[in-house]
Amino acid sequence: MNAIAIIPARLASTRLPRKILREIAGRPMLAHVYEAAANSKLVSDVIVATDSDEIMAVCKKNGWNARMTSDQHKSGTDRVNEVARSISAETMIDVFINVQGDEPLARVEHIDALLGPMQNPDVLVSTVMTPAPAADIANSNAVKVVVNKQGRALYFSRSTIPFDRDKTAEFRYMKHLGLYAYRKAALDRFCTLPESALERSERLEQLRFLENGIDIYVSETQHDTIGVDTEEDLQRVDSILRQRT
Repeated sequence: MNAIAIIPARLASTRLPRKILREIAGRPMLAHVYEAAANSKLVSDVIVATDSDEIMAVCKKNGWNARMTSDQHKSGTDRVNEVARSISAETMIDVFINVQGDEPLARVEHIDALLGPMQNPDVLVSTVMTPAPAADIANSNAVKVVVNKQGRALYFSRSTIPFDRDKTAEFRYMKHLGLYAYRKAALDRFCTLPESALERSERLEQLRFLENGIDIYVSETQHDTIGVDTEEDLQRVDSILRQRT
């Protein structure tokens, strides 16, 4: 299976401007994401997809593979698809991985877990989950997921799912991590479909797949991540990475 990782990266961010290039543990956030993907032995290439000349310059300075993309994309998935289309015309790639540029705690283990379900050629989309920390179970910024016994996602929500009506505390709450692997057909279809009702309600684009009958399979990892959206997130991640170092 030939897989490449694509990192959508843009400077525009309403809550934390220029976050992709903000320093974490002495290096740009993007550096941590790029190296995590590049260190996976299951990935043949890593490409930064950006609409920023400044990000492109940083990539060239560090020797990172990067491509300019349109500044009209509504989501990182659309940006990934633009690169995937150009790559598909050049070589045969089985799987495209979306590693979001604001996930500096991404690890090789996440990439490898993500590609596990894709060994089955019938699986079109995969993602990863981890046991939800207690603080995240009721946190609307932490997305929860429930899956069936075969690992197929039943639903993603910012709400606490499932609802523990009888307070049995028998269920393991699972937190969704924002990394994805797609086959080209699923990625193409996603980008031609209109925003779905559930997607619009929850502000979760993966629900567009489920509403349109495209299954998502979910692998479990023990390694949590923190998506960086605020200054507080940035400081938390900086502290964690400095402790690792």
